Amino acid sequence: MEPMNLPGPKARALVQRDSSVISASYPRDYPFAMDYGKGSWVWDVDGNKFLDFMAGIAVNSTGHAHPEVVKAIQEQAEKFIHISSDFYHVLMIELAEKLDKLAPMQENAVSFLTNSGTEAVETALKLARYYTKRSNLIGFTGGFHGRTMGSVTMTASKALYHSGFYPLMNGVYHAPFPNPYRPILERKTGEDYGETVVRYIEEQLFKQIVPGDEVAGILVEPIQGEGGYVVPPAGFFPALRKLCDKYGIMLIADEVQSGMGRTGKWWAIENFGVEPDIFTTAKGIASGVPLGACVARSSVMNWPRGSHGNTYGGNPLSCAAALKTIELIEREYLKNAAEVGQYAIDALHEIASRHPSIGEVRGIGMMIGVEFVTDKQSKEPADAVRDLVVHKAYERGLLLLGCAKSVIRIAPPLSMSKSEMADGLMIFEEAISLAEKELLG
Repeated sequence: MEPMNLPGPKARALVQRDSSVISASYPRDYPFAMDYGKGSWVWDVDGNKFLDFMAGIAVNSTGHAHPEVVKAIQEQAEKFIHISSDFYHVLMIELAEKLDKLAPMQENAVSFLTNSGTEAVETALKLARYYTKRSNLIGFTGGFHGRTMGSVTMTASKALYHSGFYPLMNGVYHAPFPNPYRPILERKTGEDYGETVVRYIEEQLFKQIVPGDEVAGILVEPIQGEGGYVVPPAGFFPALRKLCDKYGIMLIADEVQSGMGRTGKWWAIENFGVEPDIFTTAKGIASGVPLGACVARSSVMNWPRGSHGNTYGGNPLSCAAALKTIELIEREYLKNAAEVGQYAIDALHEIASRHPSIGEVRGIGMMIGVEFVTDKQSKEPADAVRDLVVHKAYERGLLLLGCAKSVIRIAPPLSMSKSEMADGLMIFEEAISLAEKELLG
């Protein structure tokens, strides 16, 4: 496939205008300037068409501008746009009732609605401290939880996110996330590597750094997102749940990127057979309208009136979009995510067998990571290859995003068809071949 002449003149003009008035902290990777989208496809301001493999960072779960979502937003906008969380409206209640029904816990669940993922995480951290009357928290290396002060302290995927912002929130400690492809701890004979990490927390952190009975919560992504779309070993979450129960610690599942059907189940933690005490959701919950939620067991979310709040939480436009999004996922896209996601994983394993730069393909459903290496024996990260693949794909009409040091994430709309996935993977493989030829010889 011949590359397009990108960026076009209109996109170049927008990039120039943007540079004068928008914060340089936004991590733009390539000059895609969007005009409109439909389903799995987007068009830039110069009329170039692209297949979307990243869905606004796993946000556009029902695709771009799904007509039923658009209609729900329009109908609500004609009634009222905002009333504030100081008052009541039916959509806020209906959404919380739906989250209670979908929550991965047996106990009834209560929601605090937010504007974003990082705000949902901040809520979870405050709630864990309030409920346990403890102040310490544990996160994992490679984890990403947002960029506000508490969330960014828990984040440990890049030192850049901390640089220039010290002192961060106190009482936060980190353990290695159980990455089966890149283990760093020594396993005991017959021990699942996830169990190894949990043993490290108890034997090293709790005995040498912070007492377990002074830890309020352990915050963890069931599948790491920015850290590389890393799927933990099967033994990790059962052992972690047991540890939390032993010490009275809140297990907090950050489902901001991994939830809302992305793995073919409503919540990624359901793939591992344990229940959290608290979980957070955002990104895919409202098909692109800003919304998040911190959801907890009803016995845990026991704080009094005024102890936590916000102005925009439960915004009626967001709630309308979320309710329609949930309906669509229930009706067809949950099943589609599982089926088309498995098709993609199988196809990517075949592609990997033909390409020396692909070290590992991993994922569940439509949350898939492809890790690039200089060679499959040393597993040395090939970040230059990864970056070039992203750009070669963009030039040929496929939108991709990287994560971690040398991983490309595949997180398309949950509505993507098998034929669209096949078309995208064809461009993806072509981009890999071009990058390997240019950089690996």
